Amino acid sequence: MTSTDEQARSAAGGLLQRADVERRGHLTLSAGAWTSTGPNALDVTVVLPCYNEQDHVLLELERITRAMNASGFSYELLVIDDKSTDGTLDILKQALPSYPQMRLMPFRVNGGSGTARRIGTAEAYGRVVVWTDADMTYPNERIPEFVQYLIDNPDVDQVVGARTSEQGTHKILRVPAKWLIRKTAERLSSAKIPDLNSGLRAFRREVALPYLRLLPPGFSCVTTITMSFLSNQHPVEYLPIDYAKRSGTSKFHFVHDAYRYILQVLRMVMYFNPIKVLMPLGLAALTVGFVKGTVDVFRYAFRITTNSMLLFVTGLTIIALALLADLIVRSRND
Repeated sequence: MTSTDEQARSAAGGLLQRADVERRGHLTLSAGAWTSTGPNALDVTVVLPCYNEQDHVLLELERITRAMNASGFSYELLVIDDKSTDGTLDILKQALPSYPQMRLMPFRVNGGSGTARRIGTAEAYGRVVVWTDADMTYPNERIPEFVQYLIDNPDVDQVVGARTSEQGTHKILRVPAKWLIRKTAERLSSAKIPDLNSGLRAFRREVALPYLRLLPPGFSCVTTITMSFLSNQHPVEYLPIDYAKRSGTSKFHFVHDAYRYILQVLRMVMYFNPIKVLMPLGLAALTVGFVKGTVDVFRYAFRITTNSMLLFVTGLTIIALALLADLIVRSRND
């Protein structure tokens, strides 16, 4: 093969690679100071999704970079603009020369915070990935503390910021709803969960990679990554944090997102441990059907009602489904 042919093939490969990136809906921009060669090249990647954060995004960039520069960790700040409709993207582009550790990934379509975090984690160069928000609610100056916790505790795979107060909208409804969802998650995962859906967390990238495909596009992605770790015996620890009032307009929709949270909890447990959900239901139906059938024998001269038979058969069916689902899960994980 001639040198000209090799150059042509290399150029074509570059065009194909660029076309693939564009087809996925994002390009990465940086200030040109990069020496990283791929995953695990750095200590930390901070993934920062942004959607209509123009009034305070620079303050967040400054707060994060100041803390990370002082920490001594090698890091990148992967900022993802989720197709903002205000001036956020323009502000981020103008800020690039001032932040040499910053990579900017602008999406062509709005994908949701879960999509941003999933792609950001997949594209991260850091061994530890940090998720946080750009709305000034989380104490991002404490990010190095979360990373150091993982370094000091090699048996822990994820550390989550557990909020000590609730500052969101619809507080009178959010507090009991989140408590119920959290208790449901604790019951199904058999683990203590001080904060199920905190947006500030650090985890080992290599541990998280198999679960990225499970992340939904919306806010419930943080619930998913927590339940994925807990359901697969990856230790998760919690550090108490203060939680400030949000800057800008909240993107949280109470009914819609609360429904998604609890649905995602059930989905994750069903995906990893279906017998935990189905077996109690099957045994309950079987027990009620058996008791009612026993009562029917004495009340109706040894005749059993249709309802009793339906309950009994339903219980047996659910138990059979639970065992079959558990077999499928175990076969998939082998």
